[in-house]
Amino acid sequence: MRTGKAEILNSYFSSVYTSEEPDNEGFRCNMPSSSNLATDAWITREEIQKRLEHVKVNKGPGPDGIHPRVLNELSAVIAKPLHLIFQDSLRSGMVPRDWRIANVVPLFKKGSRSQPENYRPVSLTSVVGKLLEGVIRDRVLEYIAVHNTISLCQHGFMRNRSCQTNLVAFYEEVSRNLDAGMAVDVIYLDFAKAFDTVPHRRLMIKLRNIGLEHNICNWIENWLKDRVQRVVVNGTFSNWTSVVSGVPQGSVLGPLLFNLFINDLEVGIDSTVSIFADDTKLCKTISSMQDAAALQSDLTKLENWAANWKMRFNVDKCKVMHFGRNNINANYLLNGSVLGVSLMEKDLGVFVDNKLSNSRQCHSVATKANKVLSCIKKGIDSRDENIVLPLYMSLVRPHLEYAVQFWAPVLKRDINELEKVQRRATKLVKGMEDLNYEVRLSRLRLFSLEKRRLRGDMITLYKYIRGDYRQLGDVLFSHKNNQRTRGHPFRLEERSFHLKQRRGFFTVRAVRLWNALPSDVVMADSVNAFKRGLDEFLINQNIQGYCDTNIYS
Repeated sequence: MRTGKAEILNSYFSSVYTSEEPDNEGFRCNMPSSSNLATDAWITREEIQKRLEHVKVNKGPGPDGIHPRVLNELSAVIAKPLHLIFQDSLRSGMVPRDWRIANVVPLFKKGSRSQPENYRPVSLTSVVGKLLEGVIRDRVLEYIAVHNTISLCQHGFMRNRSCQTNLVAFYEEVSRNLDAGMAVDVIYLDFAKAFDTVPHRRLMIKLRNIGLEHNICNWIENWLKDRVQRVVVNGTFSNWTSVVSGVPQGSVLGPLLFNLFINDLEVGIDSTVSIFADDTKLCKTISSMQDAAALQSDLTKLENWAANWKMRFNVDKCKVMHFGRNNINANYLLNGSVLGVSLMEKDLGVFVDNKLSNSRQCHSVATKANKVLSCIKKGIDSRDENIVLPLYMSLVRPHLEYAVQFWAPVLKRDINELEKVQRRATKLVKGMEDLNYEVRLSRLRLFSLEKRRLRGDMITLYKYIRGDYRQLGDVLFSHKNNQRTRGHPFRLEERSFHLKQRRGFFTVRAVRLWNALPSDVVMADSVNAFKRGLDEFLINQNIQGYCDTNIYS
């Protein structure tokens, strides 16, 4: 029966693959130079040994059976032979067969466990092969950073971009337009089995057209060629099946290759496009049927793009959300079907409704966090601080703070609902039951969640203004132009607003406190130095939250 489950899942996973015509007629391919990147210069024995020393030993082996702990403990011995193997593989563009086979573990997503479409195939591949994938990935990332290859609208699997940067940037534009009295339509698009359906020939055309070095392109092409996989369920295996399309989920190179494949999705689109891996949003202000027609035209362009590049939209999961009181509530077509209208979407794990209210998100994360906390209370007998606190900080608090700079609560009831979770958690520690909350926080060396959000706002804003997010920050914020001698030189314009929802947005709520920070704090030369200066300032000013009257009078 177990073998049957593995076969059923393997059959389903292979049924979604994309087939391509034998040639690529109609697609222009630029042959890259053979000297863009010097292989011998950027793959060294020292780097291989360093990567071996940082291999995660708690991960499982691939089909070749080589455990990562063996590689880690023998790093000094095997670095030289692996260096020679890697160099030869890159020069020849040939990938060993063992690096092109995978044991697939079905990862349950949601829905009925009896339906194979509710599982994601995660590939366990050779750990040795992943080491070379990591080397190639890092060099390709350097190349595309120098040449600005990846669009700013892509936030997935990119350095210094995240779910939070995607949400902040996209809904900043939506909220600005709503605050200006305009209506906005947002279309949420969902690709069907996106990673598994990437056509290999078309992917290679795109890689060569961006100018990647010839040997790198040949290596990736060979790495994708003649791949096979089998599904593993409870220790039993399905038969081997050929993998004719897609980039392996669970591989090191897969996410980057998908980003490069989908990178031209926004070309020719007039509406705002926002992408996180395969999660795509399309946004436009709507004041007339002409505006709706323009958005429909952009949607049709995306439909044509998907057809040309052998991708498919899951129309049933694609939705439109109408924002604004005066919205004309236009209908939109995708693949001949009218898109469903949604009042609330879960966007990158965060609930967003057509009022831009965050109450549902606050309630959702508080409920999840409380459930986990209950499991800890019931399952762990010890009430020792050194056991309870690490469990809370690693298993509970992340639920309350994921992307919180985007959805931070504004209403007092929402703020209290989140804080109650930490109040409850601190009472679990032995000896803290009868103490008030502030004393418990002090003895356990914790901040309130409200103060952590404020502190997180300032750290995030530092990254946007002076740190790694500066390219994104230039779009979100405007610097003051006056020549006042008081205050630091990175003061920002405080934007006015009309809607109460707008007041709670990160780009609005954080600016006044940022402008009030001392110059020596803002001028810190690193994030860690900024944190130290910020903590000292908050303590000296006794600032616990945005409602503090010392800052907001």
